[in-house]
Amino acid sequence: MKGFVSNISAPLLVGALILSVLVGLALFAPWLAPHDPSEIRLEAKLAGPSRAHLFGMDALGRDVLSRIIYGARVSVLVGFTTVGICFVFGTLMGFLAGYYGGALDEVIMRGVDILLAFPGILLAITLTSILGPSLRNVIFALCVMGWVGYARIVRAQVLALRESEFVLAARALGVRDTRLLLRHIFPNMLAPLIVEGTFGIAGAILAEAGLSFLGLGTQPPAPSWGSMLNEGRQFLFVSPHMTLAPGMAIMTVVLGLNFLGDALRDRFDVKREGPW
Repeated sequence: MKGFVSNISAPLLVGALILSVLVGLALFAPWLAPHDPSEIRLEAKLAGPSRAHLFGMDALGRDVLSRIIYGARVSVLVGFTTVGICFVFGTLMGFLAGYYGGALDEVIMRGVDILLAFPGILLAITLTSILGPSLRNVIFALCVMGWVGYARIVRAQVLALRESEFVLAARALGVRDTRLLLRHIFPNMLAPLIVEGTFGIAGAILAEAGLSFLGLGTQPPAPSWGSMLNEGRQFLFVSPHMTLAPGMAIMTVVLGLNFLGDALRDRFDVKREGPW
């Protein structure tokens, strides 16, 4: 046990701690938030940090700390939902391309190449502009681009594993393709997929913040770190706390997830592929 703990790197611990705090804030926001995030008190607008309001008040007199805590819910929802959908769809496409090959492989991988030709955030901006600003459309736009990294990883792993002795032995025993992929091949590719997912959560959170900053994501009065940045930029020199608080939240979470992803990548010794 002592040896196992000593092998855990500081970035891994820091990243895991930040991720745990983020999820905890999202799950227990109603109990952790000191005030109602939508309560308007115009007499206290733009008030600076105080003992009652640690992060100050915004332009409508709403408690910034409470909005930061509730904004974690949006980040967790977008990050984990986007990665979950991309993980499933990308893994399926990678399995089909790598295991069956031929024309199916060609069609899927050319589709991947076409998507990779577009900058991810610009494609997301275009899609959300066309579909309309909403959290659901943000998740859809991020998923359109986000699955390609998982597909490439899975395809490469399947191509490397499908001629392995244990796979050939399973085939000789009459194991069906679905069982072969899920029970024999899939467990051997989880490490790079976990690393890709960790970076994917960070990328999705950052992308959602950017889209919300542009008014294409979460709509008022729901709190989002990106929209809070947008609301605070016009008061940057009058009430800098309105910008610093959500900016620090985004930076801390994305940095922590990148620490976690880098530590897992080093531990598993894998290469990462993806659009983010």
